[in-house]
Amino acid sequence: MQLNDAHVFITGGSRGIGEAMARRFAAGGARVSLAARSAEALGAVAADLDGWSFPTDLFDDTAVDGLIERVEAEAGPIDVLVNNAGLETSTWFHQVDPATIRNLNRLNLEVPMLLTRQVLPGMLARGRGHLVYTSSLAGASSFPGLAAYCGTKAGLTNFASTVRAELRDHPVGVTIVAPGPVDTQMWDTIEEESDMAPVLERLRKLQLIPTAKPEKIAKRTVAAVEKDRRHVRSPRRLSTTFWLNESPRRLIEGILSGVPLGAAVTEPTDTTT
Repeated sequence: MQLNDAHVFITGGSRGIGEAMARRFAAGGARVSLAARSAEALGAVAADLDGWSFPTDLFDDTAVDGLIERVEAEAGPIDVLVNNAGLETSTWFHQVDPATIRNLNRLNLEVPMLLTRQVLPGMLARGRGHLVYTSSLAGASSFPGLAAYCGTKAGLTNFASTVRAELRDHPVGVTIVAPGPVDTQMWDTIEEESDMAPVLERLRKLQLIPTAKPEKIAKRTVAAVEKDRRHVRSPRRLSTTFWLNESPRRLIEGILSGVPLGAAVTEPTDTTT
């Protein structure tokens, strides 16, 4: 996709990977809109990029249900939707607060589904669009101490892959961003406050979880959107893990090759009358 003057909407855009993505997309000529709860930090990033700020509580049903409509009314049709906002927990699952489980599923999985549902009809009508999902290495592997988080990210990865399959014959791309540790506040919390110390120590000794900079992930994500790549995976040294996780999806895609999927993206029929 040509990014010059494209409108990119990013959730979780006030810091970390989301902020780095916003800056990278803007540097590539895109117009950026950002959503997050932290109004002050969000406004500062948006102002710095001459973009739009939409302070939003993504746990609020009403706010989410009208979000895409609100953004497009103020900033114009969305060309690239980046579902980046996320939440983690790093506690043994039997100790996780049930409210945290609900929040994880809401922010990491339900919100991306809802926003995709809102934005996709317009993209299809315009014949142009790209969907980006910030998943995780945890969506392809099992890490003790991250059970709830792994579950939501695996669900997000499978959802995004299925949407890509449904859009096979349509001009809307899908990119799944699946990083390992990234130098952000979220990872600092895992390092400092979690019960995962023995797990992390073993993985470090094997040099399997180098910590990437948000700017590196952002650079690769923007390049993936420009070149319509399916994945951004980090670290590359774990590529075998990613490929093994992806192989069943590729198998189904091959089996369904040639099967018309146009009906999969039509508007649902109203059966209430």
